[in-house]
Amino acid sequence: MKPNKKNILLVDDEEQIINVVRAYLEKEGYNVFTAYNGKEALDVFNKESIDFIVLDLMLPDLPGEEVCKKIRIKSEVPILMLTAKVDETDRINGLDIGADDYMIKPFSPKELVARVRAIFRRTSKELVKADVIEFNDGDLIIDINKMEVKKRGKLIKLTPKEFKLLTVLAKNLGKVFTREELIDKVLGYDYEGYDRTIDAHIKNLRHKIEDEENKYIVTVYGVGYKFLED
Repeated sequence: MKPNKKNILLVDDEEQIINVVRAYLEKEGYNVFTAYNGKEALDVFNKESIDFIVLDLMLPDLPGEEVCKKIRIKSEVPILMLTAKVDETDRINGLDIGADDYMIKPFSPKELVARVRAIFRRTSKELVKADVIEFNDGDLIIDINKMEVKKRGKLIKLTPKEFKLLTVLAKNLGKVFTREELIDKVLGYDYEGYDRTIDAHIKNLRHKIEDEENKYIVTVYGVGYKFLED
């Protein structure tokens, strides 16, 4: 096993999908661990050093959403959800609970591999280079080099995309970004998913960094978002 190889956990109850996707991922040089249900997925995740998870939502024991929630308690590992659900609400819910992206079944294994590569690029820790940014007398502190964010002195957990979204907005005070611009800067120009993904990330970010006294992210209706220091 090469030391720099990425470990991917592939979770699906359909053996054919497991076999096909594993073959494509291994051809790209990834180490692939597999699980056929939610409990097995959590066991593998807790035992192995997993860098990425491809997670089916329709599992025979625990729903994929529950598996995602349990993993998000302890880790920000990138998660790509697989789903047969085409309803917009279901997709947004998946993003709200911490998924990085989703693909609707049936899907192209080649596209899945491309999505995995793109997410790895986006979640690289070499996001931006800057110093420490403080807002409202230390209410919010962003240490970009350390990729740490503190709210009232308490370290808060952000996903890599949430962190990059925050830094893009915070380093451009008052600048209005359209959803398309934020998608390019945060999710990558090759992102082809749902354009309202940004809205879900903004919602999560607001929940983590804002309170009744300090609001930072402003919605510019019909356009997008901007960051303001009260």
